[in-house]
Amino acid sequence: MIARLSGTIVDRQPHRSVGDVGGVGYEVAVPLSTFYHLPEAGSQATLRVHTHVREDALALFGFATELELTIFQRLIGVSGIGPRLALAVLSGIEPAEFVRAVQGGDIARLTAIPGIGRKTSERICLELKDRLPEEALAGALPGAAQAGGLRGDLLSALLNLGYPRGAVEKALDAVLGKPGPDTFEQRLKQALRELAR
Repeated sequence: MIARLSGTIVDRQPHRSVGDVGGVGYEVAVPLSTFYHLPEAGSQATLRVHTHVREDALALFGFATELELTIFQRLIGVSGIGPRLALAVLSGIEPAEFVRAVQGGDIARLTAIPGIGRKTSERICLELKDRLPEEALAGALPGAAQAGGLRGDLLSALLNLGYPRGAVEKALDAVLGKPGPDTFEQRLKQALRELAR
């Protein structure tokens, strides 16, 4: 089983990456959350890897963080969810927000992810509520959510609108560093103006 790959990025696209590791090119499927963390082609990178073996195929799924990998592995343990759908879930929601949604039984938030229906959302909440890592829960409970709540909400909204993570982070640094009203709507408008520059 391949659990980790470190090498040079040869090609990176929103749902896949090719890395050269010791002269061998590995194609790894990645969620959008990991894609935004990958450096440009020619740079060094390390991915945590889940090796998925079937009778007719061997597929590699790569993740930037341990939390993403853990969520992916828990998701594919849920009845009716395969690796591709689990990847789609991680591409449609930030990992910490996913943990909050599962813990809070937020079916509406989960069904907003493309490809996830109501029954699947209910099954995810039921089967994963007590199976997510303790450190993830600690960072996703309401008290912790409020500390970075506004930034986290803005980040999630802008990523879901399709803006690249790097650009979003810079825009939020600029906007939230200025004094002003801390309402979501007003800060979102400011961030969108910053991104339009």
